[in-house]
Amino acid sequence: MEISKRKLEGVFEINLNPLRDQRGFFMRAYDLDFFESNGLHRQWVQENHSRTDIKGTIRGLHFQLPPFSETKLVRCIQGAILDVFVDLRKNSTTFGQWDALELSEDNARMVFIPRGFAHGFCTLTQHSQVLYKVDNFYSRENERGLLWSDPEIGIEWPVKDPFLSEKDRRNMTFGEFLNEIGGLRID
Repeated sequence: MEISKRKLEGVFEINLNPLRDQRGFFMRAYDLDFFESNGLHRQWVQENHSRTDIKGTIRGLHFQLPPFSETKLVRCIQGAILDVFVDLRKNSTTFGQWDALELSEDNARMVFIPRGFAHGFCTLTQHSQVLYKVDNFYSRENERGLLWSDPEIGIEWPVKDPFLSEKDRRNMTFGEFLNEIGGLRID
């Protein structure tokens, strides 16, 4: 495993380095010693599995209010996605900024996203599957979302007219987030 910092404070790209041969491959997807030595180990309490069958689907940008904010460890195990994350931490030096990383079954990358981020992804292929570990339990009452197309955030998505859920069509703008919440305070 190899780890590198992304441009947003606290976000890390993890390359898994599969061992390939004529049978396929073998790789470690998680190693407690590696994560502890890099300060990234969390007590993962859930692992979620998402399957999306339509290329050009956007899921997100989702987040939970404290104290239900989640650290996520995200990996695409089938197909490919553009994984996107927006820093919503009130006192962060990268507050309001976004970054993205392509995750696919072929590139064997993961992304570690700390608490206090909105998260979403766009499917780049038909039949994409995403696994992600979280370090907090889901709370429907504390779930919120940012509008994928908000020009104030300015995310450069690979699609102009994505397939969206009704819930994600109604997500708040960044301006509404600032007025309603102001920023996430993560302790």
